Amino acid sequence: MRWTLKPKPDSKKLEALQKALQVDAVVATLLLQRGVETYEDAKAFFRPSLDDLHDPYLMKDMDKAVARIETAMEKQENILVYGDYDVDGTTAVALMSSYLKTKYNLVYTYIPNRYDEGYGISYKGINFALENNFTLIIALDCGIKSVDKVAYAKELGIDFIICDHHTPADGIPDAVAVLDPKRNDCNYPFKELCGCGVGFKLIQALAGKDGKKAEDLTEYLDLVATAIGADIVPIDGENRVLAHFGLQVINTNPRPGIKAILDQVEKTELTITDVVFVVAPRINAAGRMEHGNFAVRLLAEEEADLAVKYASEINNYNLDRRETDKQVTEEALKQIEEQNEQGRLTTVVYHENWHKGVIGIVASRLTETYYRPTLVFTKSGDKLAASARSVRDFDIYEALGACSAHIEQFGGHKYAAGLTLLEENYEAFKQAFEDVVTKTIDRNLLTPEIKIDVKIDLQDITPKFYRILKQFAPFGPNNMTPVFMTDNLLDTGYGKCVGEDKTHLRMTVKQPQSNSVVAIGFGMGDKFDIISNRKPFKAVYSIDENEWQGHVSLQLKLRDIM
Repeated sequence: MRWTLKPKPDSKKLEALQKALQVDAVVATLLLQRGVETYEDAKAFFRPSLDDLHDPYLMKDMDKAVARIETAMEKQENILVYGDYDVDGTTAVALMSSYLKTKYNLVYTYIPNRYDEGYGISYKGINFALENNFTLIIALDCGIKSVDKVAYAKELGIDFIICDHHTPADGIPDAVAVLDPKRNDCNYPFKELCGCGVGFKLIQALAGKDGKKAEDLTEYLDLVATAIGADIVPIDGENRVLAHFGLQVINTNPRPGIKAILDQVEKTELTITDVVFVVAPRINAAGRMEHGNFAVRLLAEEEADLAVKYASEINNYNLDRRETDKQVTEEALKQIEEQNEQGRLTTVVYHENWHKGVIGIVASRLTETYYRPTLVFTKSGDKLAASARSVRDFDIYEALGACSAHIEQFGGHKYAAGLTLLEENYEAFKQAFEDVVTKTIDRNLLTPEIKIDVKIDLQDITPKFYRILKQFAPFGPNNMTPVFMTDNLLDTGYGKCVGEDKTHLRMTVKQPQSNSVVAIGFGMGDKFDIISNRKPFKAVYSIDENEWQGHVSLQLKLRDIM
C-alpha cells in the first residue's frame, strides 16, 4: 500500500472555519477537504434540504420533455418507459413508470435483454414499440449516443425523450428532448446526477405543473438513493440531498419491493454502503442471471405479499450469481497462475463458457487481487465480449481507444468499460492492450493507494468527535469516509489473529499518553509480526462503532499498518 497524506489546507481558511463553526482543527480540515469553506456551506452540508434542489427547468429541453408527455396524455398515446438492465436503469424505469401511472394508464415498461440486445437502446426495442403501437419512448440511463437508433425510430413515427447522464459523443440524437446535464449546451448547475436522478428531475418538473414540490415526491427517493449508491456517482451537491432524504425513506417507509429485500437480510438502519452491498446486488442479479424486467416488477410493486414473492425470486438469482461469480473467479485466478505472465502490467483472461452476467464482477475481483488494468472475456454469439476494470487514476477507456483497431465496439468510462471483438483478433488485442498500458501507466499506480485525510492522536477520538463524523454521511465519491493516520502505537499484549481461518487481526492499541482502543483489521492476519513484542507501529484506519453484548464502543477499522 502507498500511504498518501492529503496536503494541509490554507491556514487562514482553517482558522476562519474553526472560528465560524466553533470546531477543532481536525473537523475543520475534513470540511475544507470536502469544499466546505463557510458557515453557509457547512449548513448545507450538515443539514441538507429539499429546497436546495435546483429548478428542473434549468436543464436543457426540460420544457420540451414535459410538453411532449402532456401531449401524449391528452391524445391517449401509448408511452413506453425504457431503461438499462442495471440498478440505475431499473430504478429509473420503476420511478418514471410508477409516477406516470398516478396520472395516466397507458404506460408500459421495457428493459433490453442483456444477452440478446446488449446495453442501451436497441433496434429490437424500437421494433417492439412499433408492433405494439407506442408513439413515445422515454429512455432512462441510456440513449445519449444512440443517434442512429433514434433516427430509425423517428422514421417509424416514434418519438424519443432521452434522460441520460453519460457524456455525449460528437452528435446529440434527434429526439424530441435530450435531458443530460453533461451536454455541452446544458447549463444545469449540477453535472453529476445518475440516470435515475435525471428521471427524478423530469417527474419534479411534471409534478410542478400540478402545483407539487419536491417534498411531495419523497416516496420516490428510495429509488434515487439506491441508484446513486450503486452507480458510484459523487455524493455532493444535489446527489447529497437526494441520497440523504432517500436513505430516510429507506429506513422509515421504503416501497414494498425494497422493504421485502431488507426483510430478507434483517437490516435495520441502512447506510449508503449497505445500499451498495446489500440492496444493489440483488437488483442487479435479475439482469445478470435472468432479465432486468424482474427488478422493475419488484421495485414498482405496491402489494406487500407480491413484493415478498418477487424479492424471493430475485434473491435466488442473487444466490446463483454468487455461486457463478465464485466459480468463474476461481477459474480465472487459476488461468492467471498457469499463464505465469510475470512482468505483464495487465491481466487479460478468456474462457468461452464464462457467464457474461458476472464477468464485470470477476474483473473487479481480479483487479483487487493483482491491481492491474484487467479484462475478462467470454464468448457472446459469434464474438468475444469483455468487461474491463482499472486501477485508481488510470483511464482504461482511453487505453481501449488506443486499441480500437482490434475492437468491434466499446463503451464505458475511466474505471470501467465493456467491449466486443472478433475471436481472431483476441491475441493481437491482448498484446496491443499490454503495449499501450506499458507505455502510458505511471508504475506507482500499480500499487494500491490509501489517501489519508489527516493525522491524529488516539486522544482525539472521543464520542463527541464520532458524533460529528457520523453527520458527514452519506459517504461516497467526493465525500469518502474520513481516513486517519496515527503513529507511535503499541499493542497492549492482547493482539491476535481471529476468524475461522485466522485471517483477521484484532488488537487493543494505545499511545503513551492515551486510553486504549480496540482495532480490527480484516484480512490483515499476515501482519501480526508488525505488532508483536510491543514494537511501535503506525496505522491507517477509519472509525466506527462496535456492538458487543449490548455494549457499544468506538473502534478503529484498520486499512493498513506498518
